[in-house]
Amino acid sequence: MFIPTTAEEVSRLGWDSLDVILVSGDTYTDNSYNGSALVGHWLIDHGFRVGIIAQPDVSTGDDITRLGRPNLFWSVSAGCVDSMVANYTPTRKFRKDDDFTPGGVNDRRPDRACIAYTNLIKKHCKGVPIILGGIEASLRRIAHYDFWSDSVRRSILFDSKADGLVYGMGELSNLEIAQRIRDGRDWREVRGVCWISSQKPDGCVEIPSYEDVSRRDERRKFMKAFSVFRHNCDPVTAKPLCQRHGDRWLVQNRPQRAMTQEELDSAYESDFENAVHPYYAKQGKVKAMETVRNSVTTHRGCYGDCSFCAIAAHQGTTVVSRSEASVLREVRRMASAKGFNGTIQDVGGPTANMYGIECAKKASKGRCEDRRCLVGQPCPRMPIDHSAQISLLNSISEVDGVRKVFVNSGIRHDMIVADRAHGPEYLDLLVRRHVSGQMKIAPEHVCDNVLQLMGKPGRDVLVRFKSMFDGSCARQGRDEYLTYYFIAAHPGCTDAEMSELSSFCRGTLGISPEQVQVFTPTPSTYSTAMWWCGCDENGRSVRIERSIQGRQRQKDAVVARRRDGRRSVRAPDRQVLRHGGARRRLVHPQEGLLLRLVRPRRRRHGPDIGLPGGGARRRALRLRRDDCAQGAGKEVGAPGELHRVHRDAGVHRVPQARLRPEEQEPDAHRPRGRQVPPGLG
Repeated sequence: MFIPTTAEEVSRLGWDSLDVILVSGDTYTDNSYNGSALVGHWLIDHGFRVGIIAQPDVSTGDDITRLGRPNLFWSVSAGCVDSMVANYTPTRKFRKDDDFTPGGVNDRRPDRACIAYTNLIKKHCKGVPIILGGIEASLRRIAHYDFWSDSVRRSILFDSKADGLVYGMGELSNLEIAQRIRDGRDWREVRGVCWISSQKPDGCVEIPSYEDVSRRDERRKFMKAFSVFRHNCDPVTAKPLCQRHGDRWLVQNRPQRAMTQEELDSAYESDFENAVHPYYAKQGKVKAMETVRNSVTTHRGCYGDCSFCAIAAHQGTTVVSRSEASVLREVRRMASAKGFNGTIQDVGGPTANMYGIECAKKASKGRCEDRRCLVGQPCPRMPIDHSAQISLLNSISEVDGVRKVFVNSGIRHDMIVADRAHGPEYLDLLVRRHVSGQMKIAPEHVCDNVLQLMGKPGRDVLVRFKSMFDGSCARQGRDEYLTYYFIAAHPGCTDAEMSELSSFCRGTLGISPEQVQVFTPTPSTYSTAMWWCGCDENGRSVRIERSIQGRQRQKDAVVARRRDGRRSVRAPDRQVLRHGGARRRLVHPQEGLLLRLVRPRRRRHGPDIGLPGGGARRRALRLRRDDCAQGAGKEVGAPGELHRVHRDAGVHRVPQARLRPEEQEPDAHRPRGRQVPPGLG
């Protein structure tokens, strides 16, 4: 059943009005991967009448008013991702494409969508509470650093002027809010809810105020506030929090409990159509639907708790798995549907191989205060055992009509290495039957200092897993590959670490990575707090690459591709520095600098370079004192000649024939016009 999105559909259902209207920044795809659809079906299954308006036009009231005004409340979400992440790249360039919009053109999701939609409702349909939800609201519920404005912003509740906010996975909280408003009770007591108070409530832990954490000269107060917030996200041990914003208070109730297995089974077995609603399907193809069509979610939550990842902050660190019987019922329903091609595209969750694995202590006493489950070495209390997923995959493969079953969700390779009993068996099964050419893993980096800040396992675990994977492929006679995901410009990462990563990839792994992502500081993650504060939770200084050029340079050091798609001449271990009109490159640090003398730009005389002569005559390049102990201050050669500068042997001209292969480049690649010649580019 589709959730109604027009007045005609509401009438056909025999409803005279709606209790709750969902507003989403994504188009309406009716499946369990769409958070608004999941919450909507959950409310319908519990007796409430629900409608949905996807991507309303914020310039007019026609869209937002087409279902009338709800009886209980509006539920507003920016969509499956933060609207600023959806609209902008890590270098702050506007994204032209949007997989969650019909037609694929990014022209329907406003910036800061929760604020835009709330203002739209208040302008045209005010009168009932507006409750924010989804990942944008969840991660922006307290004062937070916003990368796109490079500032600390207030809680989104204050900026949007909404009445309340549901954080985390919203089925239980939204249901209780609906029940309480229907029964005339106060919904502000519901767990997993934030609200605004005129007075400081009793029994709350106060964190530094917005005014304190937003000061650029007091960034350590921001880290203090974030640390208290971060350690009060567990539903068992967390306490209510409050934060002053001016003369009012943001109140965060205790987190909502995790769903039981029976509740999770019920939510994911709801009557989804597994298709785009016809109202939006006629507007164009929705690429995101093709990605998740015929895919199965087996669990939610992730105890990997990576510093840069928002999953732990939103879904929580407690993994709740569906029963095998529930998953098989969903698969049988897919297999019997018209048009099913026999392929299950994905069986997984935030991390595929966490299915059926959780710490019993965490469920009863909460997460540990002194460690994270998988950081460093997996906690000995964590019963890592892949036998449940082995059984599940084998059972799915035996369903009538199912020919192929793939696992395309990410794999925690350290868990496979740690599971000595069933890890090799699980890996063999994946390689033999459930990997379509490539297996995705996310080591993210290989340098110990960066990995420690990321909360990821060391490189030795990656090497052991690669050996296991290669051995499994050999035993199965399969030609499979590993796809590695890496992050550039993460806090603590410099050009030196990226150079080490590049050398490791090409030497030990034997690859030229393509899946390298520039770190984006998203709200309410530990990595973002380090980015803004320049230190970790213990106050230790952390190096940050803030410039767009420097962040892109770190990525290019590993990917080594030019913008036109050709392999870049620049080697990953070279450093490019600009001074005035000339550029110099450190090619072989042990041998010195390889320089091509060029005509510098006329109006730029850098402070560190002396440039003799003037007008149109040829100029020589004066070397900096720290570049060459004996050659500093000497005018050398003529423009266009190549010279190697040794720190202990002065300046020597290098004939073209004696250049190393990596120092040469084809004539076809040489830039023309006023660009810097290839010897310096």
